[in-house]
Amino acid sequence: MRSKDKISYFYDGDVGSVYFGPNHPMKPHRLCMTHHLVLAYGLHSKMEVYRPHKAYPVELAQFHSADYVEFLNRITPDTQNLFPNNLGEDCPVFDNLFEFCQIYAGGTIGKISLVNMLVHVEVSNSLANKDLVADAARRLNNKLCDIAINWAGGLHHAKKCAASGFCYINDLVLGILELLKYHPRVLYIDIDVHHGDGVEEAFYFTDRVMTVSFHKYGDKFFPGTGDMKDTGERDGRFYSINVPLKDGIDDGSFTRLFKTIISKVVETYLPGAIVLQCGADSLAGDRLGCFNLSIDGAILLVTGGGGYTKENVARCWALETGVLLDTELPNEIPDNDYIKYFAPDYSLKLPGGHIVPPDFYIPDFDEDEQNPDERVNQHTQDKHIQRDDEYYEGDHDNDNHTDDA
Repeated sequence: MRSKDKISYFYDGDVGSVYFGPNHPMKPHRLCMTHHLVLAYGLHSKMEVYRPHKAYPVELAQFHSADYVEFLNRITPDTQNLFPNNLGEDCPVFDNLFEFCQIYAGGTIGKISLVNMLVHVEVSNSLANKDLVADAARRLNNKLCDIAINWAGGLHHAKKCAASGFCYINDLVLGILELLKYHPRVLYIDIDVHHGDGVEEAFYFTDRVMTVSFHKYGDKFFPGTGDMKDTGERDGRFYSINVPLKDGIDDGSFTRLFKTIISKVVETYLPGAIVLQCGADSLAGDRLGCFNLSIDGAILLVTGGGGYTKENVARCWALETGVLLDTELPNEIPDNDYIKYFAPDYSLKLPGGHIVPPDFYIPDFDEDEQNPDERVNQHTQDKHIQRDDEYYEGDHDNDNHTDDA
């Protein structure tokens, strides 16, 4: 990475409190675990930490249809029978669904106002008193940071008028649209095990966005798209690159492939901004060498994505935060509110293994023993506890969120 990169990090504790339903692989609780590892390693002291704004419906409608946004805004578990509902089993209706979408999308696209500046961040009086951009894409556009991190984002399957693959709002497309206001070319890189179909589809006919997706490919593997022959159409012809991978590719092979392709893409395409979707369901162990690229002159937006083994997602994104900060993290995980999840060895790095996991991770233990109604009620109460202090070092970010595990 470049020296002295200024990094902004976005997190809202509410995003980890939503519950997709019994036995659903998606556990937003992983975001709380990731954040507490970031705090435990002291990485927050090396970044500017922000709580993202909640994206307005009009912002979401910059890509999604207004009718679809209104549908998400109005539907609830109690009213879903009143609406034509084509969300499907993988995209259930749950409490606070729209707020969840607003938070993770807001962290990626931005809002024209300075939001809560948190502990360990020094702000001059002149900066604090100005109306400035605070969220990822807009903060990058206004040159307030070089790298922006939003681990809650990266939901790359959502389409213009439909939810897909656990994704309701495509924050990546919205973030890229924001970046295109200031940059003639944006490079999108996706290392999730699943093809980044929603982002590719949105920019399939333009040369202003180049999409590169590394993924497992097959008719029986979701979403079933991402053939090497799919390269874009019309003005976008040859601006979509798909790299289908086989089960069992190891770290070294992936890193060599990634570096070879991306270095040539960056050299040829010369993007003004790079969006990197870091789905944690694609790789095993320490595979962070892929970040060691020369991206001088380009800003970088980093998001999360897939990942259904919560403790490994937290390990992965904490490690990647450290890489972005050029900080080597000790392998022994420091004490934190979720330390028990990393037993028995409490190690940050895991031994290498098969990179591509099953399409759905089903836990070996019952994650849903507790009464869902009681859990939701507790989450509602948690939202009103220490809202201004949730990022402080040593703070207990909704201890009762361990109910999700």
